[in-house]
Order: sequence, then structure tokens, then C-alpha cells
Amino acid sequence: MAARDDRHHPSARRFRSAGAAASRAGRAVTARIRGRVRRQRKRPETGPTAGPPLDTRLPAERSRAQRWKQAAGLVAVTLLGAWLGLLIVGNVRTDVGPMDTTMTLRPSFSGGTKINVSPLGALELNSHHAPLRLDVNVDQLDPIRATALVDHPERINGLEKEITADVQDGVLDVAVRATVAVLLGSTALGLAVYRRPRRALAAGGLALALLAASCTTAIATWNPKSLVEPKFSGLLASAPSVVGSARSIVTDFGAYQEELARLVTNVTKLYEATSTLPSYQPSPHTTRVLHVSDIHLNPIGWSVIRSLVEQYDIDVIIDAGDTMDHGTAAENYFLAPVPDLGAPYVWARGNHDSIETQQAMADLGESVHVLDNGVAVTVAGVRIAGMGDPQFTPDRSIVPEGDPSERAAGRELAFSLRRQAAQGTPVDIAVMHNPVGVAETDGEVPLALAGHTHQRSNEVLDDGTRLMIEGSTGGGGLRAVEDDAPQQVQASVLYLDAETGRLQAWDSITLGGLGLAKAEVSRHLPGDANPPEPTESPSSPSPTAPGAPSGTPSPGTPSPGVPPATPAPSREPTP
Repeated sequence: MAARDDRHHPSARRFRSAGAAASRAGRAVTARIRGRVRRQRKRPETGPTAGPPLDTRLPAERSRAQRWKQAAGLVAVTLLGAWLGLLIVGNVRTDVGPMDTTMTLRPSFSGGTKINVSPLGALELNSHHAPLRLDVNVDQLDPIRATALVDHPERINGLEKEITADVQDGVLDVAVRATVAVLLGSTALGLAVYRRPRRALAAGGLALALLAASCTTAIATWNPKSLVEPKFSGLLASAPSVVGSARSIVTDFGAYQEELARLVTNVTKLYEATSTLPSYQPSPHTTRVLHVSDIHLNPIGWSVIRSLVEQYDIDVIIDAGDTMDHGTAAENYFLAPVPDLGAPYVWARGNHDSIETQQAMADLGESVHVLDNGVAVTVAGVRIAGMGDPQFTPDRSIVPEGDPSERAAGRELAFSLRRQAAQGTPVDIAVMHNPVGVAETDGEVPLALAGHTHQRSNEVLDDGTRLMIEGSTGGGGLRAVEDDAPQQVQASVLYLDAETGRLQAWDSITLGGLGLAKAEVSRHLPGDANPPEPTESPSSPSPTAPGAPSGTPSPGTPSPGVPPATPAPSREPTP
């Protein structure tokens, strides 16, 4: 009925036709839009508003990429865990000769060996090429083992084999410790990241494989020549000018050990020589003071002092400073023998001694007395006051303030001496390292002691104070192995009246440095216009060098192959 009605109404037919056309047009537009969307999805977008590309890869490709990501993650976890393991438990503390060291394996792009000698710097050896570097930290010099070498120089002959064996044992321990550290570190981190035992074990196995490959590469690229071609850094950059190259040290150390043996042997002859000296015979009540200075880290200084204390029955030792070379905390172990030298030790800071050195000296016990700020101490009935050196100049990198600062410190010491004299407690001896400073006490004290110049001298100043400057009791330090004309080892024994504290006489003691094999002692009186000539001690048998004739030289005759005992020229120390 309705259809029939529509046929009779043209307007209704036209409406249906228009609706059908609109529907067809809508479907066509929708189809075109869908086509454009499909084409756009296939085309990568590069514009500024482009979104992330859609993953159109096949399932096999996606699986392969995922495996690569997992492998890269496993390698990263393995390397990080191995590094953490080495950092935490990969250290080995071991003795190498007289030194306490810590050995560690570290990841590195270039390999090699690095020996850290704090605080002087480091030596780098191009020993191998591998992604592992061996770090050796020299923690300290054991004073007992070092002193044993000085007291028994014959042990130096076997020192090379001992050090080689110590290094081999230390490297083996490092390898074992590193293996355990790498395995545990990688496995533990793998378990923490993946929470799956299989992945954790895979990380541990990969770490062991990498370590084995690195060690194999290191062995295959080992370079023995690197031991004589070190690279210096830090303060050690100046080492060739101070102690010579590695080759010269190896070459000269044999001569050094022979002369060291002669030196210690000749010390025992001193008391016998002094028993024949004329003019003055100390009484049992005389106070004997041993004046030393400028040991500069030479262990032989302690042997000389200990021998002189025993032979001369010394009551007090006065050290005018420069016991160290750089005044670092690492050097403080050198002070360990001081409390056991056999007599109270009175010490004033030198320009190579730091405040840390002074504190370490003060911490050695009641038998050690540190002089500073003019404060006096009474030891063995002798009242002594002193001032630490106002300058700390362990090397040329520090510009010294010069004599004005020394004189200012000396005037401060003189003021303290005047104040104590006014209080009825006068001082018998004033001590400063630099003679320029202690000379300011002229007229305030009978006797002033100093060092610094490495040249012994004795004079009476304008206002009556006697200034005694001691040479180097350490022969200028261990750097003497490099000198063509080494410094002599010098010390003095002062005889003081037990009641007045005034100087009655003194013995100047000189031991030959390297290349000089004689011990000399000369006695002086305060009124002597011309000091007597030194009295030579009998020469001792020297070690027989290969190819040299054996036998004991007669007194006054140089040992075969040893230069005559002519005084060696002294040199100024580093400011």
C-alpha cells in the first residue's frame, strides 16, 4: 500500500534516490580513507610530529633481536659484577723484601703494571698487553726488615732472589683471589638482576672465560725489558736526577753494599782510637751529648747513632732535623728505631720535616723530646730549647721564603731564652736546623747547635755563643749512590760539665761515604787555636771483590780498589 502510494508521489521517489546516492558516496569516502591509512602505516614517518614506527618485522626477526639484547645485557652484567668483585675482594697484601705491598688486578684498556709509591708518584711498566692491569701499592717500608739489611749487609746478596720469589708468590695469590672475586661478583650480580640461577651461572662462566682469555693474552705479550724502562709520574718524575736510572741503581748497588759493610765495621773501631787522644779525659760524671743532623732517610744513620751511643756511653742525643726527605706520612715508619737507640732523643724540625713528621716524632714515647716555640726541656741535667724550621721545602716545587723567615724565628727563640733566663731557668743549648736562625741567639746561650748545610763548622759568634754546625749523619741520604764524590757521614760527641752545663771538649767523628773506607775522630778543646789533625782508626778488612787480591790492609793504607780517604767535597742540600 505504501509502495503504491510512493509510486503516485514523485517527491518520495526522489528522496529515496538521493539517500541511496549519499550512502554510496559515504562508503566510497570511507574506503578511500582506509586506503590512505593503510598506505601511511606502511610508509615510515620522518616529520617532527611523526610517531613511533610500527613493528612490521617477522616473528623470526623479532626473536633474533631479542636474543642479541639478552646477550648484550648478560655481558654487561658479567663485566660489572667482575669489576665489583675485584674491587671488593681482589686485593692481596704481601711482603716484597723489606716492603709491605698490596697487589690488585684492575680492568684496563692497555694493560701493563703500575707501581704506586705514595706520595712520591708512580712507575708504569709496559709489561703486557691485556684488558687487565696489575697495580702494586707500596704501603710502607718495614723498619725491622730494613734495619736487618743494614745491620747485616751480607743479606743483600740474596735480596734479589728473595724479592723475585715474593713477587711470584704475590702474583699467584692475586690470580687465585681474582678468579674467586670474578666468579662470585658476576654470579651474585647475575642472580640479583635476573633472579634465575641459570642466568647467574651463565654470568659466572662467562666471567671465568673472559679472565682466562685475558691472562693468556698477558702471558703471550709479556715484555721483560719493561723492568728497566719504567715511566715515572708524579714526584717520581725527578727520580733519575735524584737516585739515578734503574740501570745505574742496579749497577751501583753492589758497590754500595760493600761500602756499607765497611762503614758499619769501622764504627766499632772509634772508641779504641779515641782512647789514645791527649789533652782531655772526661770524668765519669761528664755529660756526653751526641750531636747529629740531616739523616735524610738513610737507615745507616740509625746504625751509626746506636754504635756511638754504646761506645761513648751517650747521655742524650740532639738531632738538628732533616730526618726525612719529603716529610710525608709514608716516611713516618722510618722513625720506628728512635726509641731504641739507647739514649733520650731531642729533636728539632728541619725544612724537609713536616708538621706531620713532628707529630709522629712526638708520639714515639717519653724518651723522645720535640723542640719548638722556644719551650725548654731538661734531659740528663742539660736544659735545651729550640725552634722548628719555619720553612717546609721538601723539593724545588715549593719556593722558599729565604733567610728573613729564619731570622724571624731565631729572634723569637732568643726572646724565649731571655725570658727563661730572667725567671732563673737559663738554657744551656739552643737548637735550630738552619744556622742563620739559631745565630740570632748569640749572647743568650753558651752553645747553639744547627745542621742544614751538610758541612761541619765551629765558630764563636760576636757575643760569645759558640755555634756548632753538624754535617750529614746520613751522608746526604740514600741519594749518595748516584754521587761521584759522596758525602761523608758525620757526628760529634760533646762533653759538658755536669754542674755548669758548659762545653769542655768535643770529638768530631767522620766516617767515609761510599768509596771511602776509613773512620776518623779528632778531639777539640774550646781554647784550641788550631784543632788537632784527625786520628784515623785502623782500617778494617774490606770485602774482596772478584778478581781483587785478598788480605787485610795495614793501618793508613787504602783498601785495594778503594780511593784514599781524602775529604769529599760537600754540597748544599736542596732548599
